[in-house]
Amino acid sequence: MAIDIASPGSTGVTLPARPEPVRLDPATTAVIVIDMQNAYASPGGYVDIAGFDISGAAGVIGRIGQVLDTARSAGMQVVFLQNGWDGEYVEAGTPGSPNWHKSNALKTMRARPELKGQLLARGGWDYELVDALAPQPGDIRVHKTRYSAFFNSQLDSVLRARGIRTLIFVGIASNVCVESTLRDAFHLEYFSVMIDDATHHLGPDFVHQATLYNVETFFGWVSNVADFCGAVGQMAQGE
Repeated sequence: MAIDIASPGSTGVTLPARPEPVRLDPATTAVIVIDMQNAYASPGGYVDIAGFDISGAAGVIGRIGQVLDTARSAGMQVVFLQNGWDGEYVEAGTPGSPNWHKSNALKTMRARPELKGQLLARGGWDYELVDALAPQPGDIRVHKTRYSAFFNSQLDSVLRARGIRTLIFVGIASNVCVESTLRDAFHLEYFSVMIDDATHHLGPDFVHQATLYNVETFFGWVSNVADFCGAVGQMAQGE
């Protein structure tokens, strides 16, 4: 039996998912696009420079594009999150912040001072969204300064002002920023669905599998691009 999170009396759509299907209302659902920036998905971006494997990012970009096209056709809100800081990195914190010690972008710039001001600085190429996922009219961009998109950002108020209660997660990295944001969404009373093959991880494959386990067991539901586009696209065509 599907978990019914659609608004009473609304035209809902049943999305195949694990551990059970979810019936949602496109009008109260948003697709949350996490950090699809040059920094994380493009050759020469911060993640590439820092030595992480970005070879799987290109395929994820295309699949996210399919999800967004389908979501927009069904009237779902699309929200792009962009991770980074001001040009002086004041927002990144001082040595008194764990972010200063754990951010691989900050550590890379300390090891290579010539990169200072280039990695994840707002206004720079590294910070910008990849060209293939340019926002469309009606889409929203939200800036974030930590792994979770809810921390010290406008995301929660942006969603609540629009009556959004269900979140579809795509983006990078499934085991870091996607999972951090989805966990916070759970505690803020949002229903969350992670699209498995429209997310990319940093590190070995087992970390992605661990995230999937955490999501479907404790924090939400897991679906895939084919099922999302099939269910939501069919509903949009029916209208």
